[in-house]
Amino acid sequence: MPDGGEPKRKIIHIDMDAFYASVEQRDDPSLKGKPVAVGHLGPRGVVAAASYEARAFGVRSAMPSVRAARMCSDLIFVPPRFDAYREVSRQIHTIFRTFTDIVEPLSLDEAYLDVTQNHAGLASATQIAREIRRLIREQTGLTASAGVSYNKFIAKLASDRNKPDGLCVIRPEQGPDFVATLPVRYFHGIGPVTASKMESLGIVTGKDLRDKDLIFLQKHFGKSAHYYYWASRGRDDRPVEPHQERKSISVEDTFLTDKSELPELIEAVDHIAKALWQRMQNAQSYGRTLTLKIKFADFQLITRSKSLMIPIRSEAILCSASRDLLRAQWPLRMGARLLGLGVHNLEGTTPEPISGQLEFHWSSDPQRW
Repeated sequence: MPDGGEPKRKIIHIDMDAFYASVEQRDDPSLKGKPVAVGHLGPRGVVAAASYEARAFGVRSAMPSVRAARMCSDLIFVPPRFDAYREVSRQIHTIFRTFTDIVEPLSLDEAYLDVTQNHAGLASATQIAREIRRLIREQTGLTASAGVSYNKFIAKLASDRNKPDGLCVIRPEQGPDFVATLPVRYFHGIGPVTASKMESLGIVTGKDLRDKDLIFLQKHFGKSAHYYYWASRGRDDRPVEPHQERKSISVEDTFLTDKSELPELIEAVDHIAKALWQRMQNAQSYGRTLTLKIKFADFQLITRSKSLMIPIRSEAILCSASRDLLRAQWPLRMGARLLGLGVHNLEGTTPEPISGQLEFHWSSDPQRW
């Protein structure tokens, strides 16, 4: 990344609030104000989404349903309705594209928008973000949080700042100081295991990360070092990419302690397969090739793949094929510290949003940001 700085862009990150659970509460008024988990309760069930009432008890997405039920005895489980979520997503993306065609969907409920140049001819990204949130509430009955900034990294951090139903604006001159104060575990691209490793090296905040030179980061974090180096300085030159072609979908889990027994490995691969299935449903993409990744305690990595005649279009088939790949590697030569699953050779696309005319309500006091 050149030292001359980033071009002046205006990026909005929109993130729907507890999307799946909020759709369920909207469509069933008896669920309003109650702890709701989207998913199936059972020994192998996984929480796909949790309402804010459920999150107050510590319930989170990707958590085993049995554990979630223990944490919140009044938790109400509702089965996912992906067709309903896709329809709401279509409505939301129609609103986005009224303002700009430069929209990068991350999932059904999350997207980046580049509004540097926009259909409304507005200089204020803040004004656009407010209008988008208003239209979403009016047309879907749901709330969205928005982050407005000069790059994708900070816009995403900002959208988390005032959730739910919030708006946060970080101007270019505020970016480095904003990043410096945040814990690194909040950074997109830094998971729990990496965050723990950073903390063991004395890196707790963005400022701590910024104080480390590139050589130090390369020594400890390899190819990710450049991303961490620039992110800690509030820099991110990635463009908003509206036509990104997804080549694969994957999920992996790094264990706190190595797993070596077949039953616990099968339980882990089932959990990962269910999380992968949710991502496939979310992306409306289904693959014919399934890949298992195993990282051993000595950090050696192996991958094994299996191709099917037709795309995997059911959770049961995905779980069964994942177990088959794991059993084919049994016994493992040593304990596993990480398991991952991915699907490739994808088919299926997200429906194009329907264009439409929307009534705008501009404020009389436009802001530069």
